[in-house]
Amino acid sequence: MSHFLTADRIHDGRRWLPEGSILEVADNGVILNVSAGSAAPATYYSGYLVPGFVNAHCHLELSHLKGAVPQGTGLIPFLQAVPTTRNKFSDAEKAAARESALREMYVNGVVAVGDIANTAESADLRQLDLMHIHTFVECIGFMPARAEKAFANSQQVLDVFAQFAAGRKMTKQSIAPHAPYSVSEPLFRLIGAYMPDVVTTVHNQECEAENEFYTERIGHVLSLLDNLGIDYSGFIPSGKTSLQTYGDWLPPQRKMLLVHNTFSSADDIAYAKQKFTDVWWCLCPNANLYIEGRLPQLDMIAAASDNICIGTDSLASNYQLSVMSELLTIQAFIPELSWERLLQWGTLNGARALELDGLLGSFEVGKQPGIIHLSSLDANCRISPLFH
Repeated sequence: MSHFLTADRIHDGRRWLPEGSILEVADNGVILNVSAGSAAPATYYSGYLVPGFVNAHCHLELSHLKGAVPQGTGLIPFLQAVPTTRNKFSDAEKAAARESALREMYVNGVVAVGDIANTAESADLRQLDLMHIHTFVECIGFMPARAEKAFANSQQVLDVFAQFAAGRKMTKQSIAPHAPYSVSEPLFRLIGAYMPDVVTTVHNQECEAENEFYTERIGHVLSLLDNLGIDYSGFIPSGKTSLQTYGDWLPPQRKMLLVHNTFSSADDIAYAKQKFTDVWWCLCPNANLYIEGRLPQLDMIAAASDNICIGTDSLASNYQLSVMSELLTIQAFIPELSWERLLQWGTLNGARALELDGLLGSFEVGKQPGIIHLSSLDANCRISPLFH
């Protein structure tokens, strides 16, 4: 059976369609046709129809920490608080929070997520089969002598996720470096050489201290490493920013999803575009405001690249898991950014970044992207998934 849908405006994942356009959709959500009109009567929605949102960066395993870490501490105190707080909850509390967070994203129109995992705890979410999931198993190890052990541990976690395949929804997994201040050069190189054809991701330049550490070996990263008991006596600063340092440790053909980018400069962006054949910039503005109280240079990034997508980070650093909320925050700070472009960031670009664009992200015949009804494009917006 076919369903015919129309609205005041339809965004196809790339652009606004001509007014009066109609979507023909199968019962299972597959797009059968996109047309300027139809002889069949169409169901009309006041507002906007868009493809399902893609949350390119989220830590579902930290969902139980909602409200547990104070706002506005800055990144280093935040990172120090998470390890000491995350295990103060029972396994049942953690599991319930993870499932609640996934269902929250579902209600908010998210059809796919790039989920960050330090452990295999969130593998159970795949059995719910609510959305497509690419799990980035986060590898941490700043001491070069322990690089192989750290990598082997991540491979074991990766194997657990591979065993929890979903049913109708697509699941993928890859190993990712956590951040430049928590991954040694040998470990970066091991990750870069493993599964070279799969996208990886990294928390990039989320705080000023990260660049200070790599340029001069000064700043608050030193206190973080001291607090964790990590020996950094052999670390020699490169004199360059973190991105321009670890980027040289990764193969240029490796697809990179750089997240946060709060302190990335125009030179950093130019370096990444020259270094990597396929690089994406993931923005998580609400988490940036929650932790650091500031945003990346959004206008500069938007002018420099079209490869921009959206993440929410975790409920430890956000009040909600909503791609639309992130877009509203960006638009509030940079009002000249059009909704035509912003909606592409939240839909097709996220699908492209996670290598799911053959299935999701745009209204094209044969795709099954999900269909979301937005009542408005402002803070009063109500999100209603029609097909998921």
